[in-house]
Amino acid sequence: MAARPSHDWRPAMFGPAARSWHELGLATPSFPDVESALDGAAVLLSGTGWSSDVEHQARKLASAKGIPNVAVLDHWVNYKERFLRDGELVLPDEIYVTDEYALSEARKTFPSISIRQHENLYIAKQLSELVRLKGKAEEVLYLLEPIRSDWPRHEAGEFEALKYFLEHWDRLMIPSDATLRLRPHPSESPNKYIEWLAYNPSQNRRIVIDENRSLANAMAHARWVVGCETNAMVVALYAGCKVISTLPPWAPRCRLPHLGIVHLRDI
Repeated sequence: MAARPSHDWRPAMFGPAARSWHELGLATPSFPDVESALDGAAVLLSGTGWSSDVEHQARKLASAKGIPNVAVLDHWVNYKERFLRDGELVLPDEIYVTDEYALSEARKTFPSISIRQHENLYIAKQLSELVRLKGKAEEVLYLLEPIRSDWPRHEAGEFEALKYFLEHWDRLMIPSDATLRLRPHPSESPNKYIEWLAYNPSQNRRIVIDENRSLANAMAHARWVVGCETNAMVVALYAGCKVISTLPPWAPRCRLPHLGIVHLRDI
């Protein structure tokens, strides 16, 4: 969310979500747990992330309390799985999506649930910042993400995809002296990639770890934006960057449905 809410919000969030909330200047105090936030609430609005069970437990508790609940799908893959934990499926009463691709997929996956499309305020905010910050675009920005899948052969999927990109960089006609900026996912520590680079050859590339808190700042000097299938690649597509999926041939194809994404494996 990128706009100041006009309602009485009762936020319960942790980790990267809590940091983003405060960075937006939203000073509403956060509740220490979901149960206290739901006590007296008229409706639950939840995200659909992978990295914790907080949102799943919130939907489960709201259902038990008879509180209507709305879930926001801000990605384009694994829709049913986002509501499943340890075999337990807890669906919302209503779903919000932010573009026509997500609307089509959500309607196919959840035909009995009301689906509404709303403006993607996050992308709008990033594009507004990019217009202000945009400089000479010469860098390659790699948007990293943890891969939770069983396709990797020898190491974590994010590292296999990164290595595949470094080995086949020349296929993309990117200048050999271009700087490669690695941007860790908000849920990851930069040390994860610093340590990997220390034990893996860089193919003579100039590689730096991006430490910008803002995605727009990281993207301001990027001509090429690469990654596996993180939703930040969609921001880059709207920003007019050349967007490339680095998922190797032995991995499933990138599931982002947006036209304009180039697949390195196909070149």
